[in-house]
Amino acid sequence: MMSELGQLPPVKQGKLARRIKQFTSEPLPWALYMLAVWAFAKFRSRMYASLLKAPHLNVGPRCSIRGTECITMGRDISIYGGLWLEAVQHYRQQSFSPKIIIGDNVSFSLDVHITCIERIEIGNGVLFGSRVHVSDHNHGRYVGSDQSHPQQAPAERELAARGPVIIEDNVWIGDNVIILGPVRIGTGAVVGANSVISTDVPAASMVVGAPAKLVKKFDDELNVWKKV
Repeated sequence: MMSELGQLPPVKQGKLARRIKQFTSEPLPWALYMLAVWAFAKFRSRMYASLLKAPHLNVGPRCSIRGTECITMGRDISIYGGLWLEAVQHYRQQSFSPKIIIGDNVSFSLDVHITCIERIEIGNGVLFGSRVHVSDHNHGRYVGSDQSHPQQAPAERELAARGPVIIEDNVWIGDNVIILGPVRIGTGAVVGANSVISTDVPAASMVVGAPAKLVKKFDDELNVWKKV
């Protein structure tokens, strides 16, 4: 029903909503909350830095790093939140000896997922966009002998190795990219957003699409990116 002023009557707030509004509008409780969040983030960063022997590691919220004994990290790595980094050693009845190696000055944007049962290497200075997925394996076997049956739930299928993923130095990987081994992405390459990478990417090249296709190469003489 419209009020006399021609406006809708105010919506009644629940008890929880009123408390949240009161809490966030008062500077002292809000400052204490933000201080607690900051302190916890610092504690978690130091914990992971100690476990991984990674100096100046900065870990954001909602991160999960599993299999730390199989992960090697360099210096000055920034993780902005939501990272799922897993070196899978056991899955159901299977056992693996994975190795994840990450170089110096690597930056992970939001919600990057990296999962490994064999080998994934990430060089120095690599920049990951948000929601990037990197994997060296499948849930199930789809080539060769003893292939997976479609009536079996994917989570119950054996993990099958595809091959190693090697990302060399100074690679820029855009948002929503999927990288599936076996693959090598060469030094200085640029991978456009929403691309799917399942074959090698040359150094100093730019690829886009699903599947990704070469669109530019860097010309050292002219110092420009040229279409191919």
